[in-house]
Amino acid sequence: MSDAPTRPLRFAAFVMNTTSHIQHGLWRHPDARQSDFDDVTLWTDLAKTLERGKFDAMFFADVVGTYGPARGDYATNLREGLQIPSNDPSVLLSALAVSTEHLGLAFTSSVIQAHPFDFARKVSTLDHITRGRIGWNVVTSALDSAARNFGADRLEEHDERYAWAEEYLEVCAKLWEGSWEDGAVLKDPVRGYADPEKVHRIDHHGKRYDVQGPHLSAPSPQRTPVLFQAGSSPAGRAFAARNAEAQFILTSNRDATEQLIRETRDLAEQAGRRRDDLAFFLGLTFVTGSTEAEAKAKEAEIDEYLAADGFLVHSNLGFDPETGEPLDPATPLSEVRTHAGQSHLQWLREAAGDREPTIADLARLSAKLRARVVGTPEQIADELAEWQRVGVDGVNVINWTLPGSYEEFVDHIAPTLQERGLMQSEYREGTLREKLFGHAQLPDSHPARRWRGAFSGGASGAAATGADVTGADATGADAARDVVEATA
Repeated sequence: MSDAPTRPLRFAAFVMNTTSHIQHGLWRHPDARQSDFDDVTLWTDLAKTLERGKFDAMFFADVVGTYGPARGDYATNLREGLQIPSNDPSVLLSALAVSTEHLGLAFTSSVIQAHPFDFARKVSTLDHITRGRIGWNVVTSALDSAARNFGADRLEEHDERYAWAEEYLEVCAKLWEGSWEDGAVLKDPVRGYADPEKVHRIDHHGKRYDVQGPHLSAPSPQRTPVLFQAGSSPAGRAFAARNAEAQFILTSNRDATEQLIRETRDLAEQAGRRRDDLAFFLGLTFVTGSTEAEAKAKEAEIDEYLAADGFLVHSNLGFDPETGEPLDPATPLSEVRTHAGQSHLQWLREAAGDREPTIADLARLSAKLRARVVGTPEQIADELAEWQRVGVDGVNVINWTLPGSYEEFVDHIAPTLQERGLMQSEYREGTLREKLFGHAQLPDSHPARRWRGAFSGGASGAAATGADVTGADATGADAARDVVEATA
């Protein structure tokens, strides 16, 4: 067993408002209720269970397209309930907010699906409703079908999507951090509701967006939501190092995980941030029992429900991205071309071990990729201590069934973790960011904080222009780099 941890791991429930999110086929299990995903009481009850167990957050994945060829067949998706049908998680969060007091509520939204002005207003509204418990998973979309749902023929190139995300986040940050000064809201019958001298346009002019402002929402408790990110490609890691506060990772190899975390923290430091400004959440699944034999028997039962077809489609790698035609099952993954999740492809190859995996191995490897921890609560605690030792800060708990996987975790695993100091026993007061990192709003080391006060010069209601701050010809990516350099 490792030495006692200096601080508890953080725990998030990784869910999606759909029937089959990650572990395809398990919705058919007699104890599973995920096919009732459109029943709000499933989610409000689950949120209360997570809060009873002192989970830090409930995190919702989301997509805005279907897996598989963009113009191809989606019959398997529908048979398996594979993220279709699915509902908008941001709408659901309001119901969860009034059902809980401390639980963080994070959701995924892609830069492809909403204009940043409208999105920033939605997030501010949710942060007000939750009293500062909102997180945003910044994604660029990895599905050509998603691009076609929003007017494009296909996804832009991988690295260009992250340049897009840089400008998108810049617009949001200007609205959240810079448009309203502290003290702008007066609520004074004589002086007025808000001070016009402290509310400003942002006048952003970039490669993709022109946004005047001002932000229509007054500053919420966090101003900027807690920023999550999941990409582990070079471009994704660079984006996370500059902008994210928490990064989700999927790996079953401790040495590789330790290296990834160390290198990403190095990048954060090079971007002018502190190494501990970025927390790493590892995706894990759990199967527990009162004995190891009981846990392994439950694992074997789970495996009987796994749907290979679902895993193959979800990998989004079994077809030619140009023609949509299925690839030969013998094709090595090293020869697979993809416009989608390059980090996912790399994780699959690493999970195969010494030999180069093929398309035929995708279903087996995808199930293996979601690293399992099987054993008694004590054995699980030992395993998590080892993950913490290599730098993991938190765990994204992936379910087999809803709500059973989380009920079992809360009732049987959490008490042992709390006894070991591996999981919090009580909630800290304050916003989600304060609970996770000890400060209510973004730290000064985050590049978005540069926009605080950046638009305060000039007459009533006016703002410094985007050109005044970032340079007249700066793209979103260039402007973001300027911000990083200014804080280094």
